[in-house]
Amino acid sequence: MKKKIGVLPGDGIGPEVVAEGIKVLDAIASRFGHKFTYEYALVGAAAIDETGNPLPDETLAVCKRSDAFLFGAIGHPKYDNDPSAKVRPEQGLLKLRKELGLFANIRPVTAYDSLLHMSPLKVDRVMGVDFVVYRELTGGIYFGEKGRTEDTAYDHCTYSYAEIERIAHLAFKAAQNRKKKLTLIDKANVLETSRLWREKVTAMAKEYPDVTLDCMFVDNAAMQMIQNPKQFDVVLTENMFGDIISDEASVIGGSMGLLPSASVGNKTAMFEPIHGSYPQATDQNIANPIATILSVAMLLDHLNLIDEAIEVRQAVNASLHNGMVTQDLSKGQGFGTDRVGDFIVNHILDGEASGSQNNIQVGLSTII
Repeated sequence: MKKKIGVLPGDGIGPEVVAEGIKVLDAIASRFGHKFTYEYALVGAAAIDETGNPLPDETLAVCKRSDAFLFGAIGHPKYDNDPSAKVRPEQGLLKLRKELGLFANIRPVTAYDSLLHMSPLKVDRVMGVDFVVYRELTGGIYFGEKGRTEDTAYDHCTYSYAEIERIAHLAFKAAQNRKKKLTLIDKANVLETSRLWREKVTAMAKEYPDVTLDCMFVDNAAMQMIQNPKQFDVVLTENMFGDIISDEASVIGGSMGLLPSASVGNKTAMFEPIHGSYPQATDQNIANPIATILSVAMLLDHLNLIDEAIEVRQAVNASLHNGMVTQDLSKGQGFGTDRVGDFIVNHILDGEASGSQNNIQVGLSTII
């Protein structure tokens, strides 16, 4: 199979973790006989510094002509700490989602048995957690009309039936292939947009009689996600609620460095780790690449390369099980970003023969 992959490393640790993702794609291509060609482009602070634009036209063109694209991270302190900045890295990401119609953000949340001790929650509450958040990505308050005077400001939140319907169908279908439970998170006791969500999703539930629909106010959902995260299967929600809830969910398993995501539209899809640019760790070889590598697995799923995606996830599981992890997951110093990537690549290419326990302990690659 031949596929064109766009690559947008972005800012901070983005280039480092994306480099490990590309290594994994190359290993998959080598083992399964595929050909992936890569086209790199600027986005975020890196793009502003070079072009003055957080999303140059050429970057958008690269994404449009790619079968899928891999995204690193976005953001830089010189913009984060300047409230007067007119051009910001995050504007590039929002425009990217809107221009490409990436209306559904999909974030799996998994608690790995070997890392349960890393969770801030008690083990009995975390063990077995496995759910996925479907967040609407191109509507709501982030894209509504905004305004400001000297002493007032406003951000409008609007949604249409069509915007709700298209992501709700994806969430219902996902639930059919999982534990057949869908939880809609809203604030329908207060907000008109939430009442529209609840009205539409409840009506759509009749099309999916095998799926149980549960509706939950967002404040209660935030509490329930800590008290009993195992109750969730597929979570569906609007843009801002999804941003907050999915970040809350990200720490259940012990590290944001473990969680991948996909942003899909009708024509293309973007795959990225959910963590930020972590500028303090830039170029230190300590960033956790696993979220990016699991995003690569989601990219392979999207290309219908299911066996290949399974291989990537098995290699990640082996890395976690054997303690081949970066310092955020280690009681000691951990291994470097590149060492973790090398181990996962080795496992893909060589399987169980990828290294002896001694090699694992010293972080050595067995690739020659």
